[in-house]
Amino acid sequence: MEYQEAKEKFISTWGSLGTMWGINKAMAMIQALLFVSTKPLSMEDIMEELQISRGNTSMNLRQLMDWGIVTKEIIPGERKEFFTTEKDVQELARQIAKERSRREIQPVIKVLKEVSSIKDDKTDKTKELIKQTKALHELTENADKMLNKLINQEQNWLTKSLFKLIK
Repeated sequence: MEYQEAKEKFISTWGSLGTMWGINKAMAMIQALLFVSTKPLSMEDIMEELQISRGNTSMNLRQLMDWGIVTKEIIPGERKEFFTTEKDVQELARQIAKERSRREIQPVIKVLKEVSSIKDDKTDKTKELIKQTKALHELTENADKMLNKLINQEQNWLTKSLFKLIK
């Protein structure tokens, strides 16, 4: 397999995997392209390489910046904006885990806490709702605490944590 074919296969596969992780294909493909690029890319470079529209590119770059995994880079003498992504795989995983907790887990914890603290009217339906949502709240909160401990570890958090689990 030659370089171009391997690069296209990686970007396409990463794009497909992104949909399983809750982001759209174009967003994942842009991040993958930036990830394997040896230099920052302009919006036009990204559009040309991935054959996607300016609007789609702009919207997805903005979302990737909101996630904290893509940044703008200034290149002296250039009027265009250039973009790059985190190259350290473990730092990238750490940032994604942190964002997913903030965007997905924290709102669920809030709702479960609210629902599990309703007034107990002593009916079986209410008792069951409180019991089950309290159990889910506790499980979700513990999972989030564990994730936050991993996120706050030093740079090699993923590798070290996995080795600790394996031992």
